[in-house]
Amino acid sequence: MKIINPKFEISAVKPSQYPKNNLPQIVLVGKSNVGKSSFINTMLNRKSLARTSNTPGKTRQINFYNIDNSFYFVDLPGYGYSKLSKEEQVNMGNFIENYLEKNSNIALIVFLVDIRHNPTNDDLLMLDYIKKTNLPFIIIANKADKLAVTKVESEVQKIKNFLGLSFSIVLPFSSERKIYTENAWNEIEKFILE
Repeated sequence: MKIINPKFEISAVKPSQYPKNNLPQIVLVGKSNVGKSSFINTMLNRKSLARTSNTPGKTRQINFYNIDNSFYFVDLPGYGYSKLSKEEQVNMGNFIENYLEKNSNIALIVFLVDIRHNPTNDDLLMLDYIKKTNLPFIIIANKADKLAVTKVESEVQKIKNFLGLSFSIVLPFSSERKIYTENAWNEIEKFILE
């Protein structure tokens, strides 16, 4: 995938703020600090288009990145970050749900998990929710650079088994090792080039 001019377009919390075109949207979900912003930057070969942070819970809105006017990466706020007040958590949950249920431009959900650990209870709830939307999804097992290359495939298989996803696509990924980027693009392109 050749990317020429990706740009941040808008942060939104309600449908009236979403982009008004019908470009396909690739939606990124995952817990706080799983590396959604780094995934965007690596895929687009940009250092800091999506702001990364060492502090989990920084993304509080839905961020739309316009990729060459042909599709969007949409970064949803991470979940499982306990320092938000209960009210903030409920509000965020509501606008994320609203987005996922009422947006007809979602082409694919990219669900990021940490390759080093079993998925959390929050991850399991999110997977359950994703399945209920009936939208296509792939799973990115991020932070593969934290493992020896020889262990990556077995950890991916462990995640598949843990989630009971024998037929789903689970791909390793690393922002440090660019070797996995092409496989991720190959899957995503199937949903934006139809």
